[in-house]
Amino acid sequence: MEIDKAIKDMQRGKFVLIHDSAGRENEIDLAIAAEKVRPADVARMRMDGGGLICLALSAGIANKLKLPFIQDVYKKSGMEIFRALKADDIPYDEKSSFSLSINHRKTFTGITDKDRALTIHKLGRLARHPSPAAFGKNFRTPGHIHTLISSGIEIRHGHTELSTALAEMSGVTPAVAICEMMDARTHRALSLSKAKDYARRNHFALVDTNEILDCWEAHR
Repeated sequence: MEIDKAIKDMQRGKFVLIHDSAGRENEIDLAIAAEKVRPADVARMRMDGGGLICLALSAGIANKLKLPFIQDVYKKSGMEIFRALKADDIPYDEKSSFSLSINHRKTFTGITDKDRALTIHKLGRLARHPSPAAFGKNFRTPGHIHTLISSGIEIRHGHTELSTALAEMSGVTPAVAICEMMDARTHRALSLSKAKDYARRNHFALVDTNEILDCWEAHR
């Protein structure tokens, strides 16, 4: 089964392609365990994905790091501009999973493949034993890696939840680098058929929401 390959590949630090659903974003993300990420992986996400490179975290990790949802930060700021810009009209969802953007303190600009890989890898390692003190000591905000907080796969079926749930089922720390796959020809998200071709050429697993949900239920 494809989900079995996805679990094994997540454990091995290989990319897995995740499709949410045609009724949601209808996008395919490249996903890889954060603690396994190297510069070449960031280059692949940048060139073969082309979307935003983010770091999805389970709610448990985010809570231990004291990470907030960014929309809550905006609300508490009291600034008028954030009231005007509130995200209350997302066409496919009710709530954004975005949290703070970060750089590791040992990065230079933060945007190179090496810098982004360092930020992702180090937070993936820290996520094994989350500590707000260690987080503040080793990272700064704003930065070039957007963190995302899972609301739980029982509540939300976005790539944040799907990727971290897949990591948990794989026995991997639920901190996952994800990047949407774009199509330079259509200027839209990469189609499922093209993603399947890409997965086949590169020997990557491609799984969707239903496959991950079914496996999640079987693991409970």
